[in-house]
Amino acid sequence: MITKRTEKVLDALRVTTGKGFRLKDFDPGDTVGIDLEKDHAAELLQQGVERLAELQDMLYAQDRWSVLCIFQAMDAAGKDGAIKHVFSGVNPQGCQVHSFKAPTSTELDHDFLWRHSTALPERGRIGIHNRSWYEEVLVVRVHPHFLEGQKLPPRLVGKKIWDERLEDIAAYERYLARQGTVVLKFFLNVSQAEQKRRFLSRIDEPAKNWKFSANDVAERAHWDAYMKAYEGAIRGTAAKHAPWFVVPADTKWFTRLAVVAAIVQALEGLGLHYPKVTKAQKAALEVARKALV
Repeated sequence: MITKRTEKVLDALRVTTGKGFRLKDFDPGDTVGIDLEKDHAAELLQQGVERLAELQDMLYAQDRWSVLCIFQAMDAAGKDGAIKHVFSGVNPQGCQVHSFKAPTSTELDHDFLWRHSTALPERGRIGIHNRSWYEEVLVVRVHPHFLEGQKLPPRLVGKKIWDERLEDIAAYERYLARQGTVVLKFFLNVSQAEQKRRFLSRIDEPAKNWKFSANDVAERAHWDAYMKAYEGAIRGTAAKHAPWFVVPADTKWFTRLAVVAAIVQALEGLGLHYPKVTKAQKAALEVARKALV
């Protein structure tokens, strides 16, 4: 169950309106007044994972709602680790993970939402999108030459294209909410200094070498442009029905606790329960019992 203290933490991280939003107001190293030993943090995370598993089981059985969790972040912010730890106890049948890389030639022959639409979670399931349609107003905005590969008619590529895409995303998320999909968006907010430390760790530790890409360092040169793009994306799409959570990512245990708490809180607000058995169904169960005996 979500406590009042947890609610205060989530209130500090949740963004439901873009008015007045400034990314610089969110400290990547903040833990919102929570100071835990590593073992205690792990224990709390396990409790959250177990509660999430209970709620996911009811979500699957009830088969009415679906949940879409979107994860966005700079490289080395901990998206993969957060997904791995938070969803470690969820039944794989009720969970779908999609990691979006650069679009394929087939995907580029469709609108930018198409490949994400085909990966939406079914009713009763939790969908996890590791990167999402927001890449179209983040990496493509920072590197606008990517637009050339999207084969858009030239007259449609104007100065307002980023605002137009944000409008389309906001409208699409509103549509999903009206169809019973709970949309939760997580921006794992890592600092430039912590990203550097994690990159060096990937280089210095042989077991982590596979995680490192030279392109990661090249993207650091565009840090300010990315921060501006993230701020614009959150301002343009934050809503009560599709909130952003700007989660401090410099402290991994806090990041994971915040993510699992946000998902649990959202699920607890859906009034989930196991389907009730009708009199006719109970009668059929008794017939089946007698046949088995």
